[in-house]
Amino acid sequence: MAAALYALPRAASRLALRGRQPPSRALCAAAAAVAGEGSTRRLVLYTKPGCCLCDGLKEKLHAASLLAGTPYSLASLELQERDITTNPEWERLYQYEIPVLAKVLPDGTEEILPRLSPRLSVELVQKKIYSAFDQ
Repeated sequence: MAAALYALPRAASRLALRGRQPPSRALCAAAAAVAGEGSTRRLVLYTKPGCCLCDGLKEKLHAASLLAGTPYSLASLELQERDITTNPEWERLYQYEIPVLAKVLPDGTEEILPRLSPRLSVELVQKKIYSAFDQ
């Protein structure tokens, strides 16, 4: 299992070297499958193309989901990205707020999480997201 977890960051870095971003949902699902955990925590990222803050947060979320060996593991996190330009309601709600993170509650509703500073380290992003699901 450790070898499989080690392979995930290497595969993601190979994709990044080729100029492609790995799909977050696939990486998170793969990490959860390797860890043998069910996907119990769901997170939605509202974003739009060309948003540098969104791109930075996506990169940190990818790195945080792959960071193993910490007490704040996000291996079972399912991340869904939503482009606000594809839905007029999302665009109306979030056009001046993106990137917006929301956790999906057990009843399917969403709770908006506090904005994460772009200056946070990957470890702090991981800890803040983990603690949002602990509440």
